[in-house]
Amino acid sequence: MIAANSTMATKRNELEEGVEELTIQEEESLQNGNESAAAKKKRKKKKKKAAAEGGPEEAGPAEANGHQEGADSRQLPGIDEASAEMSPSAEEGQEDGDNADQGEEAGGEAADGAKKKKKKKKSGKKRGGSLEQTDPPSIPVAHLFPEGEFPMGEFQDYKDDNLWRKTSAEKREQERLEKPMYENVRQAAEVHRQVRKYVRTIAKPGVHIATMAESLEDCVRKLIQANGLQAGIAFPTGCSLNHVAAHWTPNAGDKTVLQYDDVMKIDFGTHIEGRIIDSAFTVAFNPVYDPLLRAVREATDAGVKESGIDVRLCDVGAAIQEVMESYEVEIGGKTFQVKSIRNLNGHNIAPYQIHGDKSVPIVKGGEQTKMEEGEFFAIETFGSTGKGYVHEDLECSHYMKNFDVTFVPLRLPRAKQLLATIDRNFGTLAFCRRYLDRLGETKYLMALKNLVDNGVLMECPPLCDIKGSFTAQFEHTLYLGPTCKEVLSRGDDY
Repeated sequence: MIAANSTMATKRNELEEGVEELTIQEEESLQNGNESAAAKKKRKKKKKKAAAEGGPEEAGPAEANGHQEGADSRQLPGIDEASAEMSPSAEEGQEDGDNADQGEEAGGEAADGAKKKKKKKKSGKKRGGSLEQTDPPSIPVAHLFPEGEFPMGEFQDYKDDNLWRKTSAEKREQERLEKPMYENVRQAAEVHRQVRKYVRTIAKPGVHIATMAESLEDCVRKLIQANGLQAGIAFPTGCSLNHVAAHWTPNAGDKTVLQYDDVMKIDFGTHIEGRIIDSAFTVAFNPVYDPLLRAVREATDAGVKESGIDVRLCDVGAAIQEVMESYEVEIGGKTFQVKSIRNLNGHNIAPYQIHGDKSVPIVKGGEQTKMEEGEFFAIETFGSTGKGYVHEDLECSHYMKNFDVTFVPLRLPRAKQLLATIDRNFGTLAFCRRYLDRLGETKYLMALKNLVDNGVLMECPPLCDIKGSFTAQFEHTLYLGPTCKEVLSRGDDY
């Protein structure tokens, strides 16, 4: 009996020491702030309950361990009491651990929930914000700028006697009243910028030029939301190669393929309500042609810089030629001076009329006529390694209705029918044979010739320098506004 009592005392001491260690650990966990709020409340309740019953602080409902159940526990009540003292602490420790795990899980779920909320908020903001253009472009530019305010071009101040315009209250008010017109041409210019950015990705050696031209034109129709004469393509896409300087686009069945050593001029236009953006650039893959392209691009920039209200057209031409002919290019071991093509010009642009009544020369001399406020001008320059003079050659693809013709009696019924189609779809804007094919017109060549012979339509055949030469072109559209000039077609590329 004495041995049993001593054994019980020893075990009681061990259990008490274990309880003290657990109590110390719990106090440390409280100090470190690792215990959850639920565990703290539970602890306080148990302490109050133990104090009311007059037992030890850590006393609680006794839970017998599995290995102490049965006769042994009944014969040794001291052990039961000690177990009763230990079990609540051990249980609390386990519960505290479980509560901590639950707290961590809850915290993790809360964090995950917060992340999900943030993601949803971010995606909602993206859906509700401004759209981004697809690749290839397919979203109309008007949808990208729903408020109707489109990117502006490059502003350049006037010189000399017209500097006062920038600070004039009257001219600023006049500019404000022209806002609807400004937004139309800026929208057309933004379409041009996005389309030509896309075209540079597909204009590669090996591509069929007809496929490239049709892809370009389809892209314009999507981005500008083509709608008859209200908005669409202003004239056929020029894809002139090498010695051909302008006005060439593939007719149906043309199998021309772009080559590495080709120099291609891409000239296309967009319009909204007849306000035309006419801009062009040159693509070359062989770096040997880089000086030629640089000469023409810088000559165009010089012409744009020189242009302005009250500036004489001949002065613009002189500035262009001076820059253009300061360049040389070496091709095949031979050095060529870059020449301005003297019988090609820039021009002013009127509503639904690509070529107005003023021509901007690209050589010195020429007209003394002055530029005026409110006019649109296409400043385009052509450089050549050949003679610097072009002539009509090759099969015609471009046609345009004579702007000054009102009524001409026609005898051929097919010619009358074709003219009705042209009036309805193009008006006085230029078109090509591919456009007639797209509208479902067939067997129209005789009727087309009849309209040309009667002066209703004008042929615009390809313009070529001597074979073996190379030509390049760059072009910008600008507007001479009340306070400054705006280079509408200016972009990051040129």
